[in-house]
Amino acid sequence: MPEPLLLDRQMLKPGMRLAVAVSGGADSVALFRCLLTAAPEVGFVLSVVHLHHGIRGAEADEDAQFVSHLASRYSLVLHRRDVDTPAAAQTRKETLEEAARNLRYAWFEQLLASGEVDAIATAHTLDDQAETVLHKLLRGAWTEGLSAIHPVISYQRGEIIRPFLATRRASIEAWLKEIGQDWREDATNRDVAYTRNRIRHELLPVLESYNPQVRTQLANLATLARDEDIWWQAEIARIAPPLLLPGKPVRGGGRSASTHPEEASIALEIERLPRSIAVRRRLLRAAARQLGATLNFEQTERVVAMLGPGASRRQTLTASLRAERSPRELRLIWSGAKPEKS
Repeated sequence: MPEPLLLDRQMLKPGMRLAVAVSGGADSVALFRCLLTAAPEVGFVLSVVHLHHGIRGAEADEDAQFVSHLASRYSLVLHRRDVDTPAAAQTRKETLEEAARNLRYAWFEQLLASGEVDAIATAHTLDDQAETVLHKLLRGAWTEGLSAIHPVISYQRGEIIRPFLATRRASIEAWLKEIGQDWREDATNRDVAYTRNRIRHELLPVLESYNPQVRTQLANLATLARDEDIWWQAEIARIAPPLLLPGKPVRGGGRSASTHPEEASIALEIERLPRSIAVRRRLLRAAARQLGATLNFEQTERVVAMLGPGASRRQTLTASLRAERSPRELRLIWSGAKPEKS
């Protein structure tokens, strides 16, 4: 008998209604087969989820048919939805990859909210984790970005789980061959026009020539970043309320908010701020988030510099967001249209 794949069973609970997302590719088919075996042992109810993205024509139709036959073979309920990803990408001004992911997770959230399932399992692997860390790094991510793919995403009702996150893609394909289980190949996974595919097929092999364990090291980095960011989130939530002040100070005490319907501001009293630049960065970004904006690294550093002596008194950060300093306070001010994502 072939060695079983590494499946995180701590995520699986007796009585849960678990839907496994199956695209037809090797990773998702292997997860399906592993969960099929685990279901009677753990005591959860398994079903199948498939989203037809409307991208690859007849090939995608065949993928959907393959998944349908797989579910039918084992008498499992199939949740299927068809979407027009190219149209969504054009409307939302997103790449096809972004639109596909957003449509997929929006539907997952709807399924969970409907109460039909308690959790959805996706087949993200250690290789996916390594690729995502590199992708985020290349785009200039903060530590929360480097945390990459989280093992569990919790929603108001239910959660998304990744039981394969410590499993290598090569092990999955070898295991499927051993048990005689076929799968579908997505030709777009070899198309290096997509950044993720260039990372997978070009960049990671080069990095492995420097360190054969680079995928594991990148996955470890994601774990470290995630755990540290959880601590930071709790710490900022603890210290921020008395430090992030809405509106402007008024004579005699208290504060006043702008009466303009399209203006809001958050202030920080300079003398009360912790000296640590790491904490200051986090507080400034938390202030921006309260206004609905996002600061990138360069913008954050410009605002941090305003806290020092002889610094600029005003910085325009985006078309809708600016920073102003008085002798006592630094204020982030949002005005006009919805804040831009930086």
